[in-house]
Amino acid sequence: MGRRPVFLAILAAALVLVPAAPVASAAPSRFDLDSADIPALQARMASGRLTAVGLTRLYLDRIHRIDGKVNAVLALNPPSLGQAAESDARRREHRLRGPLDGIPVLVKDNVDTRDQWTTAGSRALRSHPAADATLITRLRAAGAVLLGKANLSEWANFRAAKPTSGWSGVGGQTNNPYVLDRNPCGSSAGSAAGVAASLAQVAIGSETDGSIVCPAGMTATVGHKPSLGLVSRTGVVPISAEQDTAGPIARNVVDVALTLSVLQGRDPADPATLTYPRTQPTNYVKFLRPGVLRGARIGLWRLPVLGPATDAIMTSARNSLVKAGATVVEVSLPYQARLGELEFPALLTEFHRDIDAYLATRPSGPRNLAGLIAYNRADPLEQTCFAGQELFEQALAAPPPTDPGYLAGRAELSDLARRSLDETLAAYGLDAIASPTNPPAWKTDCAVGDDDVIPSSTPAAVAGYPDVTVPAGFAGPLPVGISFMGSRWSDARVLALAADFERVAPARVPPRYLPTTPS
Repeated sequence: MGRRPVFLAILAAALVLVPAAPVASAAPSRFDLDSADIPALQARMASGRLTAVGLTRLYLDRIHRIDGKVNAVLALNPPSLGQAAESDARRREHRLRGPLDGIPVLVKDNVDTRDQWTTAGSRALRSHPAADATLITRLRAAGAVLLGKANLSEWANFRAAKPTSGWSGVGGQTNNPYVLDRNPCGSSAGSAAGVAASLAQVAIGSETDGSIVCPAGMTATVGHKPSLGLVSRTGVVPISAEQDTAGPIARNVVDVALTLSVLQGRDPADPATLTYPRTQPTNYVKFLRPGVLRGARIGLWRLPVLGPATDAIMTSARNSLVKAGATVVEVSLPYQARLGELEFPALLTEFHRDIDAYLATRPSGPRNLAGLIAYNRADPLEQTCFAGQELFEQALAAPPPTDPGYLAGRAELSDLARRSLDETLAAYGLDAIASPTNPPAWKTDCAVGDDDVIPSSTPAAVAGYPDVTVPAGFAGPLPVGISFMGSRWSDARVLALAADFERVAPARVPPRYLPTTPS
């Protein structure tokens, strides 16, 4: 990771793909953060037109000016400017650690960081963890600047029967930067909204089913849920070891690819990371070549249940894919109803098992799920939006992980999810399956909860296969994303397809922070 030749090879590949932005004034205040990507930032820092300290200050300034509207940043990391100064010193001494050296990163607040609280949004966990998560160790080793913690849906939306995405007892409600009274979706709400509002260059999210891709789609950002096993989960507050993974969110595919290249790595404490092939790429940027869509075969899973506005955007996306030289085949994935029946009961058992194991690693706070339930009953502030904790209570009463019924259900669930993708890919000779990531964002309303019947993320999430979303268009002022899903370990391929779609059908525009819009 820290070997300079590897860094230079990755950065050179990125610079070929992304033309340098127009030369800016040496004054950092005139630098356009929204359109910047990591290769352009590294080029500016290499030429002396920008420093890591200057870049970090720009982001901190935006957070102070803009985040009052969005509420994406739960807490700033006081050492961030010191980390940036260390990066500048490394640059002067020609010992940079990689393409993320000096790049400000927001981290979802369910990822353990030794120098900040890690709360999962819950007031019960207002304390420091014992150590960094493995992925944080990798970011530090790569020279990234840890800017702070992003707000999230408390307990990754696995507490109440009718949760409100983006709300937590610690951080309050994160808003969608495009229309502030609309919801940002998914538990990685602050990560996606923060990147969309240019409050960080990159953010780390996590997903069990949709919690990276849905908020990215809702905020016109790029989110990648990696194949399960590429990124260590050690030190990430869990729902289910069978489905959880962390992954990057950014404003463009090249930044996501660069960040995945840093996050990926084997971890003896996470057996899933020992399963990816020895041939798995470690530099995802080199696959992002223009023209990848020419000759590709893409299955389009339309999902009209997401509404006519979303379907119209998918028609436009289909036309863009065809114009780029892809063959598009309309498909329908099998077994989806059965996946819906099996997933929730499996997650209840797995959450009880995995949250108890995680809480045992914390130096203070509740020691198990029963302790969390008791805490929430005693803290009125934990009842202000997530009024209930029905999922906690159901998980506490769920069958143990040794139960034959649970084991049979999980085996069937995982098998059907893999088959739904593998059989469809094989039947039509597809390189990937594309689907709408999200409908236009619904209004945030704690009394009603989410309106999040979004089935597109489930097959890849349950199977542990890669899923990357890029902006596809807008329904009025509200973003809609398109997801590219592939076979297991095909992260390089789906990122390449997504990058070429981003090139031929650029859809993203910066948010305008509209207070509301007609329903």
